[in-house]
Amino acid sequence: MKLNIACLGLLCVAASASGIAAQEKKKAPEPQIAPTFAEVSYGDNQMQVIDFWKAEGEGPRPLLVYIHGGGWVAGDKARRDADVKPFLDKGISYAAINYRLTGEAPLPAPVHDAARAIQFIRSKADEWNIRKDRIALTGGSAGACTSMWLLCHDDLADPDSSDPIARESTRVTAAAVTGGQTSIDPKVIEGWLGPNVLKHRMINMAVGEPTIEGALENYDQHRDLYVEFSAYNHVTSDDPPLYMSYGGDMTLPSKSAGHGIHHPVYGVKMKEKADSVGQECHLSIPKTSETTYRSANDFLMEKLLN
Repeated sequence: MKLNIACLGLLCVAASASGIAAQEKKKAPEPQIAPTFAEVSYGDNQMQVIDFWKAEGEGPRPLLVYIHGGGWVAGDKARRDADVKPFLDKGISYAAINYRLTGEAPLPAPVHDAARAIQFIRSKADEWNIRKDRIALTGGSAGACTSMWLLCHDDLADPDSSDPIARESTRVTAAAVTGGQTSIDPKVIEGWLGPNVLKHRMINMAVGEPTIEGALENYDQHRDLYVEFSAYNHVTSDDPPLYMSYGGDMTLPSKSAGHGIHHPVYGVKMKEKADSVGQECHLSIPKTSETTYRSANDFLMEKLLN
């Protein structure tokens, strides 16, 4: 009888070990597509780095650049296979950038870092097999805000610079973004969305103010930055195509800081401005605004491959 119990115990242990092994195997992450080049520096700061995935194909390849969100106060360039693979499969190379955050360096640092990253990537066109005339941007929240600013802003290239990277263009082919702020000016967005949007620290930290009360008290000091880094103020008819998507909660005034900072009205205002000047602009809001594109990826692939 003891032998039978012992055998039964061994069988239970074996079954338990087998089950644990199966669970571990099931939970094991799938292998990630490693960047062709990782943590490539485009500046002197440790945050100024790029990951780059090189696509296969005949001739120089178009490129999609991802700019992460996080209110310019947090976030990282880390990407999943599901983000990168659809583009690599179509022969579109992919890059993701980090940049200085406003806790360390307020505006213009985060946005100008992204511009510098675009210039750096262009300077690598021969080495990385990139088409300079087919570079698009994507990102969410603050990454969307930066992407739209780059899309609509005049070229920052300095043809007379002694720095060859600074001579490269910052203009891009298109941008597809999610939940982006088309204005960061507190005097503007409070009128659009109500007071709760100002509770989000992106607005005060953007100009180096620890509190929104300080940002408003010193508004005249910060006004130029708020105006300059609001993409809404730079929209012109010659700007490249833009695709924006937002959540479907159109409630006004905004219900919270998080709801306000990603509110669909940002997109509504941007599309109204774009339509008024003739810029191609697509806005996707569930049950409110539809586009001819099934997804942001479809939009990006069309603009990069045609």
